[in-house]
Amino acid sequence: MLNEEQIFASWAADMYDEQETDLTDAEFACSVIGAPSKRILEIACGNGRMLVPLAKAGHVVTGLDFDEFMLSKIPDKAKGLRQISWRKADAMSEDWGSGYDVVMLAANFLFNIVTDLDYAEAQSLAIRKAAKALAPGGHLYIDYSYTLYPEDWFENPGEKLIWEGRDTQGNTGRMVLRDNTFDREKRLAHFVRRYELTLPDGSVIRRDIPNVKHFASLEEIHDWLAASGLVIEEEYGDYARSPIGETTNRAIIWARKQ
Repeated sequence: MLNEEQIFASWAADMYDEQETDLTDAEFACSVIGAPSKRILEIACGNGRMLVPLAKAGHVVTGLDFDEFMLSKIPDKAKGLRQISWRKADAMSEDWGSGYDVVMLAANFLFNIVTDLDYAEAQSLAIRKAAKALAPGGHLYIDYSYTLYPEDWFENPGEKLIWEGRDTQGNTGRMVLRDNTFDREKRLAHFVRRYELTLPDGSVIRRDIPNVKHFASLEEIHDWLAASGLVIEEEYGDYARSPIGETTNRAIIWARKQ
């Protein structure tokens, strides 16, 4: 029988699989990566939302993720694909392997790292581990939600609904972000991730998860790349290939290992 933590994780995996279906970022990544067949590693591959399109494009792909409920969504999507694999792993503590043509830190991974480390150090470590996993001449692909004005994104004391719905086990509920604040000096976003579910028997369970995330500046990311021996070849602020600027909302970086 699932415990409460597993019930929340299973519900979240179902909601992500059902509601996060836009493939614009996956299609853009394919356009940057170019022609197959490249050996690609995706960190925090989740339910295979990006991993599967990369495999369908002809690449040989491997995904790592610590969430077994998210990983359980991949087999149905990957039917008939031979050049795809995935495994459960804590990316911050386990080895990523080596010899990859491309390592992907996409889908805002740099802001969603789960770690007990100092957050900026974890972000820097992820880039160092990516560089180590790449073959010489290989590329790191970063897709990071980014704004020049993070206080506008994070200074919001109200609630923001992320998911709402009924999962495959009959649990109905919602997940919201609330109590958002931003420390401009330390570039730290503080918020609470609140889950509230009604189970099939009518009982209600709730969980509040406090979060503190470091919103890395573009300059910090550039410094971490350079320190890891990676040279930026392409950089965009959105999926229309606009330069990062006042009105863009992403930092998409394609960097080569020297």
